[in-house]
Amino acid sequence: MAKIVIAGCGDLGCRLGVSLSQKGHEIHGIRRNIDKLPDIICPIKSDLAEQSPEVPDNIDYIYYILSASSFTDISYLQAYVLGVKNLLKAIEGQNIKRIFFISSTSVFGQSAGEWVDESNEVNNSSFSSKRLLEGEELINQSPFPSTVIRFGGIYGKGRTHLIDLVLNGKAHCMEDSYSNRINSDDCIGVLEHLFNIDKNNQLDSLYIAVDDEPTLTCNVYEWLAEQLSVNNIEHIEPSEHSHSKRSNKRLSNKRLRATGYKFKHPSYKEGYLVLLEDMAGR
Repeated sequence: MAKIVIAGCGDLGCRLGVSLSQKGHEIHGIRRNIDKLPDIICPIKSDLAEQSPEVPDNIDYIYYILSASSFTDISYLQAYVLGVKNLLKAIEGQNIKRIFFISSTSVFGQSAGEWVDESNEVNNSSFSSKRLLEGEELINQSPFPSTVIRFGGIYGKGRTHLIDLVLNGKAHCMEDSYSNRINSDDCIGVLEHLFNIDKNNQLDSLYIAVDDEPTLTCNVYEWLAEQLSVNNIEHIEPSEHSHSKRSNKRLSNKRLRATGYKFKHPSYKEGYLVLLEDMAGR
């Protein structure tokens, strides 16, 4: 069984840690407030942006799942640059089999609805993309094998922002604009899957993690409105420059699917139906 550190043990980190621990692995979770860690995860109290944590010896794998506390440059610097540097300092000299670094598909700047895969160029013109890419580079240039996973828009249990917008009559969408999503259940599934198949350093250094169905944003909103019996979705016509300022691309998950991963929620419909059923049962 493996000895694993999860740096940034929030919602996804705790769920991943519990699942891996139940399969017999030894899990250590880094978090500022360790009172919120499940008992099954060994606590490491640390603010990674401020200090290097005291991690145990003989660690096999590390998941870096920090998220910025706010949408500001300083928060992204702390989460994806300073935190990475402090973690790498803490594990100097260890024989880590692989570091998994959680990033975002927002680093892709394509805006014309084109298909995008791992080979496409990124855009670091925004502070958020710049800091994410700095973190990726730090991980990739470290002496340890590494894999970056760029997640699309995450939704799922506790992440019902879009449903809330539709229910409250505040939803509006831009015509002819694609979005890419992944259910949080599949986020955990992907992270476990890549760990399980990491044999002899055969994993790629980068995976896009989105579901099988990039979808026009208005189609998602309209489908949700139909499920919720709401009829007030506002459609906005794209202006000459609107797409250049907003994400509009179709992300390919072919590389991830080629590893054998099968999605629990292959499209937004399956994922949101589970959420809606859960909300109706409360």
